[in-house]
Formats: sequence, C-alpha cells, structure tokens
Amino acid sequence: MTAATHSTLFPQAPDTADAVLEGLDPEQREVATALHGPVCVLAGAGTGKTRAITHRIAYGVRAGILQPSSVLAVTFTNRAAGEMRGRLRQLGASGVQARTFHSAALRQLQYFWPKAVGGSLPRIVDRKIQLVADAAAGCRVRLDRGELRDVTAEIEWSKVTQTVPSDYAAAAAKAGREAPRDRAEIAQLYAAYEDLKRDRSVIDFEDVLLLTVAILQDQHDIAEAVRAQYQHFVVDEYQDVSPLQQRLLDLWLGERDSLCVVGDASQTIYSFTGATPDHLLDFRTRHPGATVVKLVRDYRSTPQVVHLANGLLAQARGRAADHRLELISQRTAGPEPGYTEYTDEPAEAEGAARRIRDLIASGIPASEIAILFRTNSQSEIYEQALADVAVPYQLRGAERFFDRPEVKRAIHALRGAARFGGNDSLLDDAPDLPSQVRAVLSGDGWTHQPPAGSGAVRERWESLAALAHLAQDFATAKPDATLGDLVAELDERAGAQHAPTVQGVTLASLHSAKGLEWDVVFLVGVAEGMMPITYAKTDEQIEEERRLLYVGVTRAREHLSVSWALSRSPGGRPNRRPSRFLDGLRPGSVTTANRGGAAGPLGSGGIERGAPGSAPDVTRRANRTPARCRVCGRTLDAGEMKLMRCEDCPSDMDEGLYERLRDWRAVQAQRSGQPDFCVFTDKTLMAIAEAVPSTPVELSRIPGVRARKLNRYGADVLAICAGQELEDGADED
Repeated sequence: MTAATHSTLFPQAPDTADAVLEGLDPEQREVATALHGPVCVLAGAGTGKTRAITHRIAYGVRAGILQPSSVLAVTFTNRAAGEMRGRLRQLGASGVQARTFHSAALRQLQYFWPKAVGGSLPRIVDRKIQLVADAAAGCRVRLDRGELRDVTAEIEWSKVTQTVPSDYAAAAAKAGREAPRDRAEIAQLYAAYEDLKRDRSVIDFEDVLLLTVAILQDQHDIAEAVRAQYQHFVVDEYQDVSPLQQRLLDLWLGERDSLCVVGDASQTIYSFTGATPDHLLDFRTRHPGATVVKLVRDYRSTPQVVHLANGLLAQARGRAADHRLELISQRTAGPEPGYTEYTDEPAEAEGAARRIRDLIASGIPASEIAILFRTNSQSEIYEQALADVAVPYQLRGAERFFDRPEVKRAIHALRGAARFGGNDSLLDDAPDLPSQVRAVLSGDGWTHQPPAGSGAVRERWESLAALAHLAQDFATAKPDATLGDLVAELDERAGAQHAPTVQGVTLASLHSAKGLEWDVVFLVGVAEGMMPITYAKTDEQIEEERRLLYVGVTRAREHLSVSWALSRSPGGRPNRRPSRFLDGLRPGSVTTANRGGAAGPLGSGGIERGAPGSAPDVTRRANRTPARCRVCGRTLDAGEMKLMRCEDCPSDMDEGLYERLRDWRAVQAQRSGQPDFCVFTDKTLMAIAEAVPSTPVELSRIPGVRARKLNRYGADVLAICAGQELEDGADED
C-alpha cells in the first residue's frame, strides 16, 4: 500500500458499518441511522448535510440493510451528484446511483421508450432558443435576443409547473410573474413552440421529465419495474424541487415511504424557475409519521459570520422565515464582518481589489477569495479593478463582460461610428462624447429608462447602460476625448482581462455562488436598489432577496466584507443608502422592523420522531388578550384598534403635526399616482400624531405601519414628528 493511499486524496474506506458513523455529531448520526420510514433533514448552511446523507447511505449499505443498486440519490447539479458519488466510493458504498432528476429520468426514458411508445427516443434539443425563434417567426412576432431568452424562460417555467399553453396567462398572473410580452402572446408562442417540436420530432429538457411522468402514470407495469429497481430514495436540496419533479418523485415512490429529503427553506432562491419550498415545509403534513432531524451546528463559518447570518433571518417574514434554523458555529472565533461605505462604485471596486491584493500577499490563496454581487452586469468594474492591480480572477456563472454578445455588437457599432461618424445622421444632434455614445447605443436597444421586470432584457440593458456610464466617466476624465479614443480605451480594457484564471479570485453572482464556500468573501453593492433589487416589489420577492443575501453571507468561512457605494460614479449625487437588510446589524444602524417572533416550530436544532398515523406537531397560537382603550380601558373593536382608544374618548393628538402629516401624505400619493389612504389612512396618521414616535421601533408599534411602509416612509415620518423640514426629493424612492 502506497503512502498516497493514506492521504486526504485517497482516504481509506471504513472497515465496518459502525466505523462509518465515527466522527458524526449526534444529529448527523441520527440521520445516518434513521433508515426506515420517511425522514426529513432540515439542514442549515454549513452544517454537513452532504456528509450526513452520504454516511446514511453508506451505513445502510455496509450494514446490509440497503442494497446499493436499490438506492437512488437525486440532486440538482452534475457537480453535486459527482461529489456525492465520490464520497460514497470513499465510504465503501460503490454501486449507488447518484444523479440529477433529469439524468435519472433520461435513463429510464431511454430504456422504456421502445416498449412504451415504440422506436427510438426523439432527439433532445441542446438549446431551445432557436426553436422559440422559429415559433415566433411562424406567428409573425419579432423578438430580439433578450426577449427570446425571456420567452424561453417563461416556457420552461410553464412546463416545470405543469402549466399548458391555454392556462399560461392566468397562471402567470396568479404567480405575479413579470412577463416580457403580453401574456396572451406568450401563450400563443408557447403553443406554437410545442407544435413545432412535434412537427420536427424533437423534445426538450423539460420533456424528459414530462414524458417520464406520463409513462409511469399510464403504464403500471413500467412503473412497477422502476419501483422494483429503486426502493430507497434520497433527495438533496429539497427546497428547490418543482411541482413536476415532485410528481416524478411521487411516481417513483408509489405507496412506499422509504424516502429521505434534505433541505433548508432559508436557502430558497430559485422560485423564478418554479422551485418552491412548500414540499419541504409540508413534509410532516404529507408524512405524519416522519422523523425530522434539524442540523444547526455550523462547521463552515466563524461565530461572527454565523451571528450576522442569524440576524438577517431574524428580521425575515413569511412562511420560510417561520421555519428558519438558528445556526450555532462550531469554529473558534474569527474577525468581525467588515462594513465599508464608499463614495462611488469605482472606489468600491478599487478598494476591494487593493484589499484582495494585500490578502494574497499575506499568504491567502487567490482561489480562496470571492467577490459576490447581485447581477452579472456588476462584474465588469471588478474585472477591471482586479486587472489594474494584477490580481488573477475567474468568472463563474457568467460571460466576461466584453464577451457578451450585446457588448461586442455595441463596440462594433461604436467603432463604425468613430470611423464614419461624420456621415452618420444619428450623431447630428449629439454634440459631446456621452451623447454620441448614447445615440449609437439607442440603435441597439438602449433607453434612458430601464425596462420593467428582470431577466435577459434587463441584463442586456444593464450591459449597454454600463457602456453609457463608462463613456460619461471617460469624458469627465478626458474632456477632449473623441469616440475613437473611447473605442481604443474599450479595446485596451478588453485586452487587460486575458489573465490566468486557474488560481484566480472568483467573481460570481449570488445565485451562482450557491453550494460553494471560500475563506474570504466580499459582498459588494449591498445597497438599496440592488439588494433588494429594484424590481423586487412584492413581500415574497423582497424576502427572496433577503434569502439571497443570507446565502452570500454563509459562503464565508472566516473573513466577510460587506460594502456599498453612495453614488454610481465619481462626483455623483450621494443618494444611495445601505440595504435595509443590514438595519440593526451593521454598527451604527437601527432596526427598522420588529425582529421578534421569526423562529417558528422548526427553529431550533434536534430530533422529532414521528409515529405511524400521528399528526404533525402544530404550534398553538398564544391566547391573545383583548385590546383595550388606553383612556377608559374598554375593550376595543377592530375599527378602533388603530387609535388604541374609543372613538369618543378624548384625544391628545397634536393637531399641527396631524396637518403636516396629511400634507406630506398628499405629496406622496401624488408622486405614486395612488389615493391618499394607500400611503397611510387617516386613523394611522391620527395615531402617529397622538403617539409622536421618536424611533423606528416606536413607529413600528403603531397599527397600520407595517414593515414595508416603515422602510419606505419611516425616515420622513420620524423627521416630521421631530419638527424637521424635509429636503426637496428626500422622501422620494
């Protein structure tokens, strides 16, 4: 046996089944030994969930309870499936199938297709976007590249939520989706796309799941053959399961309950693709006898990082927040998270790059450092800042800025305008460099105002907007610069990014960082408008943005830096403020929402054992005492509760303050195009004028001042209560 066999790269497999359990903490050991009946593992970030479920499978195999070929472990990425297979081999449990949902379904579909349908399985299209383009052409609908991507995403969402074309418009409206085109038009394109696939005898990625579900539903002999093969199921990242994947899982299981699911509702960040944590949160309802194990010992991050992560979720609202897990760090103390405010975005990028350069010089490998941002369009400024200080980097989950098709096309147009601009009527009314660039970009779809919604259209606009902003900054720095000078600058910037990336700092969006971790993490751009993103409007969307920031925080093992910029460019108006999610968490800030009561029945760690036929535990609401008038003590009815007094009891309201609040409300309502009561009702203003709150906490206690209105209007209301004059525009979003 060579020395390499004993290295960490080639660990020796445990000698016995009991040896598989060595090194597991009590909750992980419970997961590993709970081999019968349904099991739900609620695993917080960094708590060793993959370790727990792989040891569970390995223990069952090594103990002779599970046959390797009868176990199917499913997850969501090929990387995660490969990691699971590798760990199982190291534990002496080779032969277990660890696959993605699509990979497992495709194998079954290929095997059973000749029997179920006849002939060979239709060809699977690698990229459906061309089919969508052809369908649009057949419907005589013109879609640009961004719209093609967005319509394709809507079709994918429809299929994973099992929505047919005729139901798309109603389903999208109910789900609150920002459709890139008229919903009826998208439904028409969806139907044409499905017809085109049938005409060409091809299927897409989602069809793999849909067809497998159809065969298992309709042909009981095939369903029984699959169930005879696979008798024990493990599902990782269960909070990301779509309705279609859950339907497939139900068909795999049949009437059996040999199922172990693992997930964390607080890491649900893909709802726009159809993922939902409801299956995880409803597991005890659907399986009353289930064993629930909560993993809360965090082995990844220091107590300081974990404290911030817990604080973020403590302010959360909604169903996922009611089931949050309170993490407990198992590491020694580390540095406190750093919070840095910069004057502008270039300064923020340069500051991060300099600090990273110093960290690398101190001995921290570049591969153990990451810069995480909300959107891919933020990458370019950090790419340039790192290149300027000769720090190698690698992009994850996004194209390099200058490799993006819209950027290439725009630079090509700018180069043409620089060469032949004197003969281009488009530039006749563009007297300076920034206006010339905007005129050229407008021909490629750029507009002064960003498009509504999110997705490809928004990302394309942001790429072009970044070029427009760069032109403005370049002209400010070099007033005599020409369009040709700007093109030369863009070429130079593009060339500077060809640095080695193997050991580089990782640049990634928060979505693409899921499942990864680094010693050092820089969370950048954590300002209102970016985190939460501007187009997050509903409470559900805001809470998903909070969870996205939580995922970012929990990627850090030891060093965490959080930063934001007060303005976009040097000399710009400093009208930005740090993200509301940091209120009460960063030094010097105050909490703007009631933080109590977020932890629900699943909030702490431990084990809940179910019994066959038992009902899930339900946390009873505490008996509420009736609200009473603060003047006479009489029980109040619902209409009087906002004032906390009877209508006919004497009021101590500040009449002048009430009138100032009414005047302010009228301005707010006019700006938003809403009726006055949509800002605050008369009774809420009366309650404010009576209480005269001086802090956000006092204001939040007034009925009618919910978290969203507190975030939007709280600063203005408190200023008015303090007798301060509001600056023009200070109360605008």
